[in-house]
Amino acid sequence: MDPSSPASRKICSLDDVLAHRAAAERRGERVVQCHGCFDIVHPGHVRHLEHARRLGERLLVSLTADEFIDKGVARPLFRQDLRAENLAALACVDWVLINPAPTAADLLARVQPDVYVKGAEYEHNEDPRFAAERDAVEGCGGRVVFTSGDVVFSSTALIEAMREGASGEDVFAVDPSTIALRQLHQAHDLSPLRIRALLDAIEGRRVTIIGESIIDTYVDCAWPDVTGEAPVLSLRPRQRVRFDGGAAVVARHIAAAGGRAHLVTPVPRSIEGEAMLERLAQAGIEVEVIPTESPLPEKERFLVGRDKLVKLDHTIPMELDHRTRTRVIESACHLGRQSDAAIVTDYGLGMLGPKLTADLFHALRPLVGTLAGDVSGARPSLLHMTEADWIAPSERELRGTVSSVVGSLPAVAAELMSRTRARHLAVTMADEGLVVFTGREETGTPDGQPVRLSGEHIPALNRAPIDTLGCGDALLAWSVLALVGGASPGLASYLGSLAASCCAGRLGNHACGSNDVFRHAVRLHAGWQSGGARSTTAVVP
Repeated sequence: MDPSSPASRKICSLDDVLAHRAAAERRGERVVQCHGCFDIVHPGHVRHLEHARRLGERLLVSLTADEFIDKGVARPLFRQDLRAENLAALACVDWVLINPAPTAADLLARVQPDVYVKGAEYEHNEDPRFAAERDAVEGCGGRVVFTSGDVVFSSTALIEAMREGASGEDVFAVDPSTIALRQLHQAHDLSPLRIRALLDAIEGRRVTIIGESIIDTYVDCAWPDVTGEAPVLSLRPRQRVRFDGGAAVVARHIAAAGGRAHLVTPVPRSIEGEAMLERLAQAGIEVEVIPTESPLPEKERFLVGRDKLVKLDHTIPMELDHRTRTRVIESACHLGRQSDAAIVTDYGLGMLGPKLTADLFHALRPLVGTLAGDVSGARPSLLHMTEADWIAPSERELRGTVSSVVGSLPAVAAELMSRTRARHLAVTMADEGLVVFTGREETGTPDGQPVRLSGEHIPALNRAPIDTLGCGDALLAWSVLALVGGASPGLASYLGSLAASCCAGRLGNHACGSNDVFRHAVRLHAGWQSGGARSTTAVVP
């Protein structure tokens, strides 16, 4: 590293750190410290450090010197100066110190950080070395805070798994997603035989879906030009293809998976509305029509090849009167009594406000074995999906709803689960996959989380997607079906991710069937069992 670079100046001696600490104290800045080996700086480390940085104004990261690392043969993989440079390159880190001791206890007594941050695995750790570190911090008036990782990795497990799947110079050829899938397989059995049994278990299950239906139109255009009259993009449409979206495609996924879908949705008396009802009937979906004067919502996407250039939103917010809202609840309850599960999904078009959402969840909760909810965008209705078994927002939707941009993902998830009393929360994170959280006992944790959570990470199963439209709907429908079929939250998330991955491999908002999902499961299983992860990045036909 260039000694004059800003990152190199972050690497400090003990005297430097003590001087920085004294200056920070004079300025009234809180100093946060993290400590570890940091042999591989993986996503779990980055999120851990970013969360630690938000607990104060300055972050010191101390790392164990090479001579004191005892983690097996050929460890550390990287010598201490390289490990220090990796940490210094992170924007959230202010100072880096190589600690020439087996533990950080003496260093903590000298630095006296305001906050000492450790991973959740240390919360119940009885190791006397950590006990000495904790006593050093608390003896100086500091706090010890535990954070659970958003994306959980163990450096030792990563290195060992990579060594098992590769040799020589190819040690780092194994993708981390392969390792995550192997760990998930050990916990839940992701074998084709288990997936086949789960697909058989969801056959014929009845699911009621409540929400707005949408027409997703794809307009294929000739290569664009710029007009002569002004610098305006000119598109020439060649072909239009329409897909049933919104709650309608959730119902389509249920039907394509072999379930029995009952859809409660507003449909106008129009040519477009009648055409949608006919398509849904052909797919085996029973529709309870909620009358509306609003036109069928349509979202047009103009494409050149696979690239989306423009989206036109032809939607008019619906306004349901009291009588119509009562009919929605009555219809949902009538179908719910005959169903194994109910899904309430709010696409922000006016049908489901906070009041109707709360009333639906209150009415449906005693009627169905599995109750699920989802939103499109940051919607206040998410907070009213109470007592749900499954809620599946994206990280952006979650943070926007609870108004927490900077908090750690587990803390934000804990807040939503505490306010809604949800059993499981599946948070999607784009190309990082998803984390499914499960609430446990109430506790007063040092970092202020109101509910203690356990979390499992499911990596993205298609990291070369063609089109991500509808992936969240696929995840929701298939995960709920899996829960109904007796799957654990981790296995349900995996089946939902398989379906979402299939959808991402095609252009347009298609529903995928059991054969599609099973074939994808077989390909993935063969790929990560053989030690490679290339199949997880392949486009699914």
